[in-house]
Amino acid sequence: MEEKTRRWCASRAAVFKALGHPTRIFIVQELSKGEECVCRLTEKIGADISTVSKHLNVLKAAGIVSDDKRGLQVFYKLRMPCVLGVFSCVDKIMEEDLREKKALVR
Repeated sequence: MEEKTRRWCASRAAVFKALGHPTRIFIVQELSKGEECVCRLTEKIGADISTVSKHLNVLKAAGIVSDDKRGLQVFYKLRMPCVLGVFSCVDKIMEEDLREKKALVR
C-alpha cells in the first residue's frame, strides 16, 4: 500500500474509531438536531461533565464535531453530518437481519 493510501485509510479509520462508543453515537444523534451546550448534553446522557467532555474531545479530534465557546459555556455542533448516512445504512441492514431471523423462527 502506498503511503498516501495508508494515510487516507488511517484518517477514515480514525472517524470510525471515534464513533465506536454508544455514548458518542448518542451525542452525534443529538447534535444532528442542532447545536448543544456541554451542560445540556451532560443532562441528556446522565454522566458527569468530565466524561461527556472526553467523548466530545474524541469526536472533535476526528473532525466529526466542532465547538464554539460563548462566555463560560461551550457549544458543539455536528461538522460531519454525512455520518448519519452510515447510521441509516447500518440500521437498515440490522432491520433486515432481524426480519430474516424472525422468519426463520416461524
